[in-house]
Amino acid sequence: MNSVWSGIGLRLAATGLFAVMSLFVRLASFEAPVGQIMFWRSSVALIPIVLYLMWRRQFPRGLRTARPFGHLKRSTFGLVSMFFSFLSLAYLPLALATALGFLAPLLVLPVAMIMLRERPGIAVFTATFAGFAGVALMLWPTLSTPGIDTGVLIGIGAGLTMAVTTAFAKVQIKALTSTESAGTIAFYFALVCSIGGLLTLPLGWADPSPETLIWLIGAGLTGGFAHIFMTEALARAPASTLSAFEYTAMIWALLLDVTVFSLLPEPVSLVGAFLIVLAAAVVMFGEKIGVTVPQPDLAAIPAKQAE
Repeated sequence: MNSVWSGIGLRLAATGLFAVMSLFVRLASFEAPVGQIMFWRSSVALIPIVLYLMWRRQFPRGLRTARPFGHLKRSTFGLVSMFFSFLSLAYLPLALATALGFLAPLLVLPVAMIMLRERPGIAVFTATFAGFAGVALMLWPTLSTPGIDTGVLIGIGAGLTMAVTTAFAKVQIKALTSTESAGTIAFYFALVCSIGGLLTLPLGWADPSPETLIWLIGAGLTGGFAHIFMTEALARAPASTLSAFEYTAMIWALLLDVTVFSLLPEPVSLVGAFLIVLAAAVVMFGEKIGVTVPQPDLAAIPAKQAE
């Protein structure tokens, strides 16, 4: 149980860092293309990741792995997810882009049940679907507006694609944590995404201003630390249990939209945010009302599937 609660705490910390990273990405997107942002976010993220490995006394030996194809598969899903996530952030307000990302936790439930053989309890199911209802309310003001801008449609489409690839990436992370350290997973992910972002250089990169350079570096540092926290969280608790706590990112997104961009949410959006917070609370206090939080069944993962 202590392992589960430490996983929840790490996931909450990762959520806050990812929210700040999303802010930096959106600010940088006003000047830099998505591929360039991906390169900076991933290459700079290698700094905290290597420091983490050194702190754990796992560098450079911690980079040795017997599952290179497992890392490649996880990193490929993550690279595609990152591209569409940043594309969504370039066209949509933080709250709306974040709301689309919440489709991923809903998709994690069936994927985790099939691939990881987890058996989430009724509290996890209830909380996840309540959170999804909150996301629907967050989307309603935008989707119900006549004459939606083409950029908004691009952002929504990118967000939906990101949600699907994120669900599979998280399940791959969970499978890797049975034998691989968090730092190793984070390192190879950042390395693959750095290469992917660098390959977009011939398509044209911007000459960033000093302010944009700060956003690019900030995205890398916050993203690096957030990824380490998230991977450690998935090593300690079931993916299905942690899914509800991702909804706290909506609070961050709403606050950042208001304070940085002066975008006030619609009343129905606030109702959606309340449902999201309620979903996380159900899982957090589920044990006190007699609901058992499921434990991961890593031994049940087939060796072929975990690669």
